[in-house]
Amino acid sequence: MADCLFCNIIAEKIPARTVYEDERVVAFHDAYPSAPLHILIVPRHHVPTLNDIPDGDDILTHIGKVARKIAEDHGIAESGYRFVINVNKGGGQVIFHLHAHIMAGNDFGMKIILAGIGVSIAWRKLVSWIRPRS
Repeated sequence: MADCLFCNIIAEKIPARTVYEDERVVAFHDAYPSAPLHILIVPRHHVPTLNDIPDGDDILTHIGKVARKIAEDHGIAESGYRFVINVNKGGGQVIFHLHAHIMAGNDFGMKIILAGIGVSIAWRKLVSWIRPRS
């Protein structure tokens, strides 16, 4: 599609920092990263959303294999990373060309655990403030 950002990156009409490419996908650094390492994996063939993948198409399997290779190549396979596909506007999709995000460099798991502990402590303090012990 002529007006699709990712189609234009694939066609090399718009520059990108490519980290991987084959006959089915191109992977490149996100221009507006949400993590220290933020790479997008994009099918060469324009598919607007996950919901639009034709039955029998194994593009998600291929994207998963590429994600694993990129994670290994960038030394994050063992330490961990996020692998995300946003679907449609309500799911956070901004560019309507199927793409997967690989994000790493923030300790997402530890941040979630610490946030949970913080919420738990705050909740206990709030409850004890509302209902003082007799």
